[in-house]
Amino acid sequence: MKMSAIVTIASAAAAQKAAAAATGQNVLMVRRKWGANPPEWILTLAEECDRTSQGRTAAKLGIKSPAIVNQALQNKYTGRMDRLEERVRGELMNKVLACPVLGEISARRCLDEQARPFTSSNALRLRLNRACAVCPNRREP
Repeated sequence: MKMSAIVTIASAAAAQKAAAAATGQNVLMVRRKWGANPPEWILTLAEECDRTSQGRTAAKLGIKSPAIVNQALQNKYTGRMDRLEERVRGELMNKVLACPVLGEISARRCLDEQARPFTSSNALRLRLNRACAVCPNRREP
């Protein structure tokens, strides 16, 4: 084998290694577990986990356990994936919804408002309760 061929092979291997180092371990795990074309919100979740950590990302999304984030990245989460997707789109991808009471809000805030308990002593909560009942953005419990 000629010296130039050896150098080319070594350069290609070094380039692959550098690309793998630039891609975080969570993104690599997603590509292994989800296949060649994972959903864009899963890749966004993995990239955020690589920038910070799974625990910090879970806290940022308002998720109680980092295990949920880990299971989602591994394509093993058996819970409501649509809710997790809305949180990722709202918090990390800046998805905005039109709320009839609050105006433009993030998808995550919409989910948070829906989860808050009803109280008749708070005028805003009362208006939200009535509007959320017929809102097209409503998520079923």
